[in-house]
Amino acid sequence: MARTRRAPAPLTSRAAAPAGSSALNAARRNRGFDALAERREPVDVLVIGGGVTGAGVALDAASRGLSVVLAEAHDLAFGTSRWSSKLVHGGLRYLATGDVAVARESALERHLLMTRIAPHLVRSLPQLLPFVPSVSQKQRVAGGLGMGLGDGLRMLARTPGAVLAHPRRVGREEALRLAPALRRTGLRGGVVSYDGQLVDDARLVVALARTAAAYGATVLTRVKVSGAEGGGATLTDGLGGGSMRVPARVVVNATGVWAGEVDPGIRMRPSRGTHLVLDAAAVGHPSAALTVPHPGSISRFVFALPQQLGRVVVGLTDEDAPGPVPDVPRPHDDEIDFLLRTVSSALERPLDRGDVLGAFAGLRPLIDTGGDGATADISRRHHVGVSGSGLVNVLGGKLTTYRAMARDAVDLACRHAGLDDPGCRTAELALVGAPGSSVAYADAGATARPGVAQRPAPGRTPPASLTARFGAEASTVLELARCRDAGARIEPGLDVTRAEIEFAVRAEGALDVDDVLDRRTRIGLVAGDRERAHDAVAEIVAESLARLV
Repeated sequence: MARTRRAPAPLTSRAAAPAGSSALNAARRNRGFDALAERREPVDVLVIGGGVTGAGVALDAASRGLSVVLAEAHDLAFGTSRWSSKLVHGGLRYLATGDVAVARESALERHLLMTRIAPHLVRSLPQLLPFVPSVSQKQRVAGGLGMGLGDGLRMLARTPGAVLAHPRRVGREEALRLAPALRRTGLRGGVVSYDGQLVDDARLVVALARTAAAYGATVLTRVKVSGAEGGGATLTDGLGGGSMRVPARVVVNATGVWAGEVDPGIRMRPSRGTHLVLDAAAVGHPSAALTVPHPGSISRFVFALPQQLGRVVVGLTDEDAPGPVPDVPRPHDDEIDFLLRTVSSALERPLDRGDVLGAFAGLRPLIDTGGDGATADISRRHHVGVSGSGLVNVLGGKLTTYRAMARDAVDLACRHAGLDDPGCRTAELALVGAPGSSVAYADAGATARPGVAQRPAPGRTPPASLTARFGAEASTVLELARCRDAGARIEPGLDVTRAEIEFAVRAEGALDVDDVLDRRTRIGLVAGDRERAHDAVAEIVAESLARLV
């Protein structure tokens, strides 16, 4: 491979405690790629895919002391992991369909995320089932019973009531306080339950990848994988750095809906989930998620979910998505109309296309079981197995249960490859930014203090929105910024600071403007916002990349 060599960075093979920097950036990426070219021994685990599952696998394996390389063809959270409803579900829907194992697992994983792993990224979200005329008596009764069962799952997982409160009946006035845009005529209050909500799904993926990097994992974005089999794969640098064969003791395929492209023996049946992005003002700036049953259904709902940046996301659908898997799925018009029509049945003023600021769709990585039923009926239970080519495939599942999926995949990988295995540690491992996390920020290549808990940097007090997105690192984001007007908003009306743009490049692995607009922030969900912010973001990205050289 013809290539100008940079000084290689070593790959660790033992990482009992985080001993390195959590910062991901272009310079560290390049050093990591060069280190692979110089390495003579196989890596223990090569992970293909930089979504929530792949990042979770990388962290799990690295925290067990294994040498790990994660390769992602695009960017962290480029695929399905950024298109979710951003809910950390307790599994109620799966209980309703009789999938008790998935429901219990979901509740347990939600508990870990909200109490230990990422409490800075997950908040308690009230969800209101309104008793409006369009919600039938049967749906009201079923909804109330379901919320009671959901509370049972919460108690089974031992999630404190201070984290997720008990469900309760509310009267008309409180229902309107929680969701001011509700239809007044015939409103008879409702039922409120509580679930977990991520401030941002892509931010969870970045936190996982950064924490894995602190434990010694090499995280490579813009690196395509080909010829994958049990003993390794060919990695090609998408930024022009050439190709090389990387031997590995075990290879984990965590590519979601693209799993069949890595291992042709896999059959996936993706389903499309579409969401709409609205200005929160269009639905009265709700403080609770509005939960509206599908017409005639007692187990499926359309949600209107309050989000960061003054938005409300309405979703979601569950439609079969056959054919080639696109890099970026597109919503269909009939899905947009269905979502508007269903949520409008509970509102005083019906929504129309003019209220839609943006729309996005994601593909669920469902396993093809050979049936011809609706995708909504396919189990969300995950599957791990070793293929004929020796790949460890981790398939199915959902965002909430990423950690359990990663645990099972790494358990199998260790057994399959005969790797020393001290066991999974991630149930007790707080991600970067979480209160008391032992993962410290340091510029890539600098020496971090292992085992030293993060503490807010002295100086400026970060705004609440910055703390919501960065937790204990919020002050660090401001203190490290070298761009001008670091604490100012990137654009009027967009609650994203200029310092966050710089931090995305310096510490979160963003390599270009799109990475920042579409994944490190969610500005890109609304085309108009993206256009307004583009030039200012591009300027900071260019300056920040230049400082890394």
